[in-house]
Amino acid sequence: MPKTISFTCESFKNCEPTSLRSWNHWLLYLLSGMLCLLIVSCSGDPKQSSKAVAQKGSRPEQVIQNPKPPILRVSGNKAIRATAIEVLDQKEIRFNGRLKRFFSLSEFRSVLGEPDSAKLLSDEEPCTNIFQEADGSVDPEAQYLYKNGSRFECSRGKVAIDEIKFSYGDFIVFHNITLNKHTTLAELKRLFPNATEHIGAMHVAGEGVLQVMQLREDKDNVSDGHVNIFIKNGKLYSLHWWFPC
Repeated sequence: MPKTISFTCESFKNCEPTSLRSWNHWLLYLLSGMLCLLIVSCSGDPKQSSKAVAQKGSRPEQVIQNPKPPILRVSGNKAIRATAIEVLDQKEIRFNGRLKRFFSLSEFRSVLGEPDSAKLLSDEEPCTNIFQEADGSVDPEAQYLYKNGSRFECSRGKVAIDEIKFSYGDFIVFHNITLNKHTTLAELKRLFPNATEHIGAMHVAGEGVLQVMQLREDKDNVSDGHVNIFIKNGKLYSLHWWFPC
């Protein structure tokens, strides 16, 4: 048998290995202890670490829910934009049975006579103009003409109907049907059944709250505007071509 080496470690109490094998075991134990101390010192306070883990686990998670996509009705490959609502095509109406929506100043005088009053558009400052030029300019002499409560825009000898008031005798003929101050809401429903399903209320300056329904200007929805028809006390009251600012 090989001769064993034995010695005493006086610097460590109760630790006296008497063989090479026991010395190796003792050295491994010492290294393991030192490694544990090193890990603890690098990881910080174990209590603080446990506390941080607990706080992280109790923090509520933010859940983002994707909104449902809007339902878009389509017809073929084109989105429907209220296509069920009827169209009031300006080409199919006759103001007082004779005038189209656009006519000349001489026709105005011939059919309606002289205007009751007039105001410069520059004084009224409307947000949109019927006869606005391509560059956005407006003739400084452009006017509003008033006759029997109805309003017309006039620029450089051209006239267009802006608003019709039916209270003082004005009327329109549409598809051979006369619409005037005696036209009831029930009659409008027969003529515009889809539009009257969406009838609402609107506050009109100087008039208070009136019932209103909207008609499209053209069948292809080219125009961004629409036609407002106002009802007062169950009867047709006014008609206005509306366009967004």
